[in-house]
Amino acid sequence: MKKHYLLLWMLALVRLMLPYVLQNGYYQPHRDEYLYLNYAGHMDWGFMEVPPLLSVFSWLTRALGNGFFWVKFWPALFGSHTFLLCGDLIIRHKGGRWALLILFISFVFGAFLTVFFLFQPGFLEIFCWTAISYCLVRFQQSQAVKWLYAFGVACGLGMLSKYTTAFFLSGILLAILLTPQRKLFTNRHFYLAGLIGLVLFLPNLLWQYNHNFPVVFHMKELRETQLVHMDAKGFIGGQIKMNLIVILAWLGGLIAVFFNKNLSQYRWIGFAYFIVLGLLIAGSGKDYYALGVYPVLFAFGALWLEELTLKWSLPAKAALLAFPVLAGLFIVPIALPVLKPEKLVAYYEKTGFRKALGFKWEDQQNHPLPQDFADMMGWREIAEMTAKNYHQLTDSTKAATVIYCRGYFTAGALNYYGKKLGLPEALSDNGSYLQWMPSDFNFKHLMLIGHHNPEPDDVVFNHFAGRRLMDSVKMPLFRENGMKVFFFENGTDSMRYYASEGIRQEQAKFKR
Repeated sequence: MKKHYLLLWMLALVRLMLPYVLQNGYYQPHRDEYLYLNYAGHMDWGFMEVPPLLSVFSWLTRALGNGFFWVKFWPALFGSHTFLLCGDLIIRHKGGRWALLILFISFVFGAFLTVFFLFQPGFLEIFCWTAISYCLVRFQQSQAVKWLYAFGVACGLGMLSKYTTAFFLSGILLAILLTPQRKLFTNRHFYLAGLIGLVLFLPNLLWQYNHNFPVVFHMKELRETQLVHMDAKGFIGGQIKMNLIVILAWLGGLIAVFFNKNLSQYRWIGFAYFIVLGLLIAGSGKDYYALGVYPVLFAFGALWLEELTLKWSLPAKAALLAFPVLAGLFIVPIALPVLKPEKLVAYYEKTGFRKALGFKWEDQQNHPLPQDFADMMGWREIAEMTAKNYHQLTDSTKAATVIYCRGYFTAGALNYYGKKLGLPEALSDNGSYLQWMPSDFNFKHLMLIGHHNPEPDDVVFNHFAGRRLMDSVKMPLFRENGMKVFFFENGTDSMRYYASEGIRQEQAKFKR
């Protein structure tokens, strides 16, 4: 058993290092990562987009220098710890090195390679979902109430990581009711554990109440822009695309918990899988929202496959792993940006990936690159372009100028790179940046970073004496190609009034 744990920890270390080794140095943080990193300067019990747990790691990242290594360290670290939890389950159920290798392949050659690379709430959510299942399995094994209390903590942290944890908890509880494990509901420690989870989540719940539940506004906005395109067919197709390479562990996990005599005591995991998928489909969730249901399923699938191949020869076992490994290596350039953009485009054309996969973005159009990769470039260039034009202004003009961005992503990127470039803090009224806007403005000039000139009915921008286009970014494969720098000069008192009043009215929507 000690040898198995040594292998487990060695594989976890490899998994930790893998994203650093694979990503091409050309790429920058993802557009959404800049927003989450900016949370470090505005610590609170909640944000417009997500609960507060991710901000703790934003703060740690900033405290450690805000470098790219630390941005990627946390998702990589939690990815390895998710793997460790699942590997521990394998070893505790008498699994050996082949089961651990199958589990490792499931973490390396599938969707987890991407999600545990991005500094986004997903890496915390998947870890917490896995921890929730892990604690329930350990309680079922040992009947030690400490695992129920650990379950309560995992539930609370899960809700502090992402609100979709509510779907998972609903699925888990409904699934348990369908099995003999329903006796859990007669255990008083189960309810005390639930109380612990609620206490952990309570500060964010109070924050939501005091801000008129911005999560409702955020979900409405998502439904109108992104989730409107989600349907059951696309969701189920997404599960297949994300897990096709590791289909043996995926389907093996379902077979194990439903039909294997040694593992069918965990049938609630299988029921939870289908219930959670059903709830997410009903809620028009994106396909990757379901990723947290797979790690424990893969662990049981690895156990079942090892048992199935117990009497196989070494070459036969190696052949079983050959498909996911070879196919996985083939698709790594889709999971992580391992080559520069132009070389990736050529690779996709040569392999037929572009034609087969389409690379459909949120605009529902097909593009040469996956959307995530197109979101990992151009931001430093925009910051440098902004700084170049900002520093062409006279000192007196700069002192009376604010930098305003249409999108949270642009503001986040400018604030990430801006300090070294001598830029003031960039402002925006998009997402959480609305909460961070000053309630009163005292500026004369405005530098706008966006794609288009303001519309004629945009009252604030009609009260400047002049406007001019200063610059634009030209990177054809960048999602925000064509982003421009506009300069509006000599604003009137009316401009400052309308700007201040408009922001106050928007902020008032999220105050009681």
